[in-house]
Amino acid sequence: MSTYYQPRKYPPSNFSSMPVTGQPIPVLVVGAGPVGMAAALGLAQRGIPVTLIEAADQVSFGSRAICVSRHSLEVAERLGFGDALERIVLPWVGGRSFYRDREVLRFQMPHRDHDVRPPMVNVSQSEFEQLMVDAIEQNPLITLHWQTSIAGFNQDSDAVTVHLDTAFGPRGLRAQWVIAADGGRSKTRELADLKLQGTSYTGRYVIADIHWKSGLPAERMVWFDAPSNPGSTIIMHQQPNDIWRIDYQLDPSEDVDTETQEERIRERIARHLAWLGNDSPWTLEWHGFYGARALALDSFVHGRVIFAGDAAHLVPIFGVRGLNSGMEDAETLSWQLAAVVNGTAEPSLLAAYSAERRAAWEQNIDNAGKSTLIMSPGSPGYRATRDAVLELATARPEFAHLINPRQSSATHARLSPLTWPVQAGTVGVLPGDPLEDRKIGRTSLNELRGNGFTLLGIGIDDVAAASLASFATVLAQQLKPEPVTAVAVGTEDQGLSEALGARPGEVFVIRPDGLVLARVSSMVQLSRIAEHLRVGTAPIGGQVLVHMSSVLAPEERLRENVWAGLSDALDQVDDREGFLTRLAMLLGSQTGQREFQEALAIAAEPNPVGVDADELVGAEREVGLEA
Repeated sequence: MSTYYQPRKYPPSNFSSMPVTGQPIPVLVVGAGPVGMAAALGLAQRGIPVTLIEAADQVSFGSRAICVSRHSLEVAERLGFGDALERIVLPWVGGRSFYRDREVLRFQMPHRDHDVRPPMVNVSQSEFEQLMVDAIEQNPLITLHWQTSIAGFNQDSDAVTVHLDTAFGPRGLRAQWVIAADGGRSKTRELADLKLQGTSYTGRYVIADIHWKSGLPAERMVWFDAPSNPGSTIIMHQQPNDIWRIDYQLDPSEDVDTETQEERIRERIARHLAWLGNDSPWTLEWHGFYGARALALDSFVHGRVIFAGDAAHLVPIFGVRGLNSGMEDAETLSWQLAAVVNGTAEPSLLAAYSAERRAAWEQNIDNAGKSTLIMSPGSPGYRATRDAVLELATARPEFAHLINPRQSSATHARLSPLTWPVQAGTVGVLPGDPLEDRKIGRTSLNELRGNGFTLLGIGIDDVAAASLASFATVLAQQLKPEPVTAVAVGTEDQGLSEALGARPGEVFVIRPDGLVLARVSSMVQLSRIAEHLRVGTAPIGGQVLVHMSSVLAPEERLRENVWAGLSDALDQVDDREGFLTRLAMLLGSQTGQREFQEALAIAAEPNPVGVDADELVGAEREVGLEA
């Protein structure tokens, strides 16, 4: 019997319109998806009443975004539904990729002894959202209107007047601020006549959930040119309760309407499960269709209307950055907008939200775009190099990193106008970097610091700890109602000091969303924090350091540049055979004869005679129930 999740239905909301001349509500959130609900919970946590509207009569149906990152688990904990979420998820730490029936990649995400949570968990977006609705229903500061959609809006210098369609006729609300979190097909964005800009990739995927007791491990599995469906890429993820998510790529020549019929979907999935050696019954529970896009608004703040999540930006699914980046949006926006509404900051602070989160989108695209070009190459050049990488990786594992899915990790805000500069030569965790939760004795860093700002003193004595607590008290009065917690760590916790790259006596100022705001060597500098946050501009002096969104070894960076450069070059030439011959002669003349002969042999036959594929990758044809 299937245990596929069926969300609850909610009746339409009936409420009165607000008079245009009346006192506006503080915040109206459009869209009760994960991002809109996270923003509402974050604002209510700071004492701000929120009205949330949702056009549907339930949370989303189907798995949709299933991979929740460690950072998003931390966000859920800060928003009050983390414990409930962690009770229903399925953790995983790595995965495998295959070229036809040969393993070409085995990866693991960082998972260290001091980590409080797994690097990634799987759970359907539907269940994720339902836990958020349950938390919202318990919060007296949040009003959620079901079956209510935005029909229009106009704004002035003081508020936004929003026109709504409901089951009981037109309604109107007036809000100081509107958060548009109504998804990739945002009606709010359309009404504002705003366009997403960027890249739409050619790859198309059918996505499906099946109920299947398989015995396979909880890991990400990918087959390129799958023997069960030649020419197609297939992705498999396990979810709780024996639900499996299967994504498979359509050929450009295949008709979407035909390939998304249930009979056709069952046929293709059945072929793959049969190839895996499956003889267990399974049922198709849900299916959808997906095209990869990397698009964003130029600015996420337009007057008193603020965009977040898919309404502001879209990222390809590869690397699972959609929901996870949206949760980051919501948490950053919550504390910054709350500061504006509560009067402890100027509206100019919201420029920092827009700058930070668009830069975060660019970081995500830097990785997700590369993953997409491997998973779903959109040009002859990238298809040729992708296939070459897969062939080479069967015998030369140093090429496997190009296939790595570059799983989601928390983005940084080093270039934010809020981020304090540091002295040149500073190492370790820098201002703008996310500070992950970690075990400290019987507790954890996040439990010690709570949900507000934190002054984290490293290697300080009792006198300095008392001074740090005094600064926290003063700062809390200035940032009210945002709490400020002083956490003093003595020299005995060497692990934390080393992880931070901290000097004795240094203080790390941590934002409510877990990013480092500043590193200061003198507590006197802390007196400038409140003014800095009020106007949203960084202090002058020092140096802001930028790091890459993914850290690669020099030889890996070289191979990545070669892959991208060669792909682009192949797309620009007409005589590809002549081009590749000339390129080989030029490169061959720059290397030794023995190395060149070896390269010729491997290029001619990536897995040449004398190299046993089973020794290299294992008997992966039997991946099925014995994997």
